This record gives sequence, structure tokens and C-alpha cells, in this order.
Amino acid sequence: MSLSTHVLDTARGIPAAGVPIRLETADHISIGEGQTDLDGRLRWEDIGTGRYRMVIDTAAYLGPDAFFPEVAIAFTIADARHHHVPLLLSPFGYSTYRGS
Repeated sequence: MSLSTHVLDTARGIPAAGVPIRLETADHISIGEGQTDLDGRLRWEDIGTGRYRMVIDTAAYLGPDAFFPEVAIAFTIADARHHHVPLLLSPFGYSTYRGS
């Protein structure tokens, strides 16, 4: 099974490229790291069921004075299909949802 994210800069209307993201277990153990590509996407393969956290370093993208320097999204994978967790990002807010 796989997991992906898509980070979009809603203030500028563009994908957020080069955003560092760390994938962790629910116990905060890092199991993968990467950066979004030019289209704002990042994908992990061979992800099992369980509870996870995606930690997005928004300060690396928005700058050192970012109001939200980091976004941590906790979620549960309970079945064997692909999961997609997008992030809509702006300087003073963010939103996420279970995508397809």
C-alpha cells in the first residue's frame, strides 16, 4: 500500500515545491523523509496499516517568521488501499483532508 501528499500554496495559487516532510509512527519514530517535487507532491511506498504522523516543515517554505512553522497531521491507515493526505497551506492557516 502507498501514501502520498500534495502541498498547495493557496495564497499564491501554486504547488509548494521543496517542502521537507517527515513520516513518523504514532510513537514519533521517523520512518521516512523527503521533499515535495515541483508539483508539490511526495509519495511513500510499502506503508502498512497503523497510526502515523506526517510532519511538514512549513517554515522551510514560508520562511523563519512563519506563524505555523510546522504542521503535524496524525492519521490512521486501516486498509490496504492507497491513501492521500493533501495540505492546503497559506501564511496564517492550513487545511487538510483525506483525499483520493
